[in-house]
Amino acid sequence: MLTVAVVGGAGYIGGELIRLVLGHPDLELAAVTSRRLAGRRLDGTHPNLRGTTDLSFVAPDQLGRYDVLLLATGHTETMHSMPDLLGRADVVIDLSADFRLADPAQYRRYYQVEHPHPELLDSFVPGLPELHRKRLVEADRISVPGCMATAAILALQPLADAGLVAGLVTVDARTGSSGSGATPSPANLHAERSGAMRVFAPSGHRHQAEISQSIGGRPVSMTATGVEAVRGVQVVCRVPVVEGVDERTLRLRYREFYRDERFVRVVTTRTGLYRLPEPKILTGTNYCDVGFAVDEQHQQVLAIAALDNLVKGGAGNAVQCLNIRFGLPEHAGLDFIGLHPV
Repeated sequence: MLTVAVVGGAGYIGGELIRLVLGHPDLELAAVTSRRLAGRRLDGTHPNLRGTTDLSFVAPDQLGRYDVLLLATGHTETMHSMPDLLGRADVVIDLSADFRLADPAQYRRYYQVEHPHPELLDSFVPGLPELHRKRLVEADRISVPGCMATAAILALQPLADAGLVAGLVTVDARTGSSGSGATPSPANLHAERSGAMRVFAPSGHRHQAEISQSIGGRPVSMTATGVEAVRGVQVVCRVPVVEGVDERTLRLRYREFYRDERFVRVVTTRTGLYRLPEPKILTGTNYCDVGFAVDEQHQQVLAIAALDNLVKGGAGNAVQCLNIRFGLPEHAGLDFIGLHPV
């Protein structure tokens, strides 16, 4: 059994990490940290864990040494503690944004702070198994992409790798309220959020830097909107393409690209209620559904993807990376296939 500690376990991503580790046949949850909740039981904050664990939160300074650290601490917080954390486990998997960008200048642009440890950026492997599986096999430092970035990258990568992208990629992303985290704020009050479709990032969302980095530096413009859902991300990417791209070409390309990927499904059908990727039916799963539509009039492709932001967009991706790194079945602990209706 591999010993695992979750650092920053009080939030929604932390709760999902705990849930997945507890249900994993090859992992032992050894510690969960929270400064604010130290000494309190995990199931007091995450009530879905009732009857599954008697563990309580511990303060960060009580961490020992483990096989794996899963980091769910906040953006611009994790980077300061990383040198210490790297000495506490053989493998560190970071779910914050602090080590996703290889270029410190890009980090400064999108997060408005200087990175205190730019020398560590190149040492982290992107935690997206479908694109970096060979590197993840030997990676001791892994940085999991953001939820909307993961969806957009998986939607776009088949086009980018084939050289089909011919200009600026426009990403329209929609996300549920859990993407804002568990910390209360005026914007997350039920009276303000309910019924709203709030464009909270009309341009320049930080995930566009991750997307551009992944698809070879091609220009990306991203808009993000909060919708009335708790979980779920859906992205619609408008992609100008080279001449000669038609539906048959795309169908073959996407199916070939993801042919051997257990957790990516190509969804584009002509009939039924769910003809294109829909996050609702992915709740709780580690799947990302991808699809497309062709706009021949404007010579562009609409690349579409959906996922659960807390699972494939976060904790599930991290566990999938862990499985690969330690030679475990890639689906271990991630077999839930969703519910319908929800």
